[in-house]
Amino acid sequence: MGNKESSFSEAQLEAYQDCTFFTRTDILRVFDRFRGLAPDQVPYNMSYNESSMVKIPLDVLENMPELKENPFRRRICQVFSDDGTGDMAFDDFLDMFSVFSEAAPREIKSAYAFKIYDFDGDNFLGRSDLETTLKALTQNSLKTEEVKFVLDQVLEETDLDSDGMLSYIEFEHVISRAPDFLTTFHIRI
Repeated sequence: MGNKESSFSEAQLEAYQDCTFFTRTDILRVFDRFRGLAPDQVPYNMSYNESSMVKIPLDVLENMPELKENPFRRRICQVFSDDGTGDMAFDDFLDMFSVFSEAAPREIKSAYAFKIYDFDGDNFLGRSDLETTLKALTQNSLKTEEVKFVLDQVLEETDLDSDGMLSYIEFEHVISRAPDFLTTFHIRI
C-alpha cells in the first residue's frame, strides 16, 4: 500500500498517544468512527483546531451502535463532553473511547463510572443518584417499595460510614469486588 495522508499532524498524533491508551492506528480508527457519524460536518483534515471545535450532536452520538442500547448513553455523553451538553468534539470522543478501552486501568474506569452515576454532580452517590441508576437499569419496572428496598440494601452493604450516600472511596471498594466490571465497562473500536 502507498502512503496515506493523515488526518492529524505528527504532533497531534503524538499528543493523543501520550494522553490516551491508544496507538496511532487506534487513534485513526476512532477518528474514522467519529467522522462516519457525521461525514458532512467533520472535515477529513483535523490538523488545526477542528479536533476540539467541530462537534457531533448528542442525538447522533446516542444512536451509535456502541451506545444505542445502553440506558446511560445520554449521561455517558454528558460526562465526556467538554461542556456537559453531550455534544462531542473529536477530543471528547477519543477520551471516551480511551476510557472504555481494554487498556484503560480499573482506577480510571471506576472514576468515570462514578461520574456517570453521580447525576447531581455533588461528588457523592446519594439516594437520588442511586434511584436514578436503579430505574435506568431496570427500565423503571420496579414498584416504589421495591426501589426503596433495593436502595436500603445497597446502602446497608456499601455505605461504610453510614452517612446515607457513597463517597468515591466507598464506590471504588464496591467496584473492586465486582469481577465483571472491567469487561462490562468497555467499548470496542
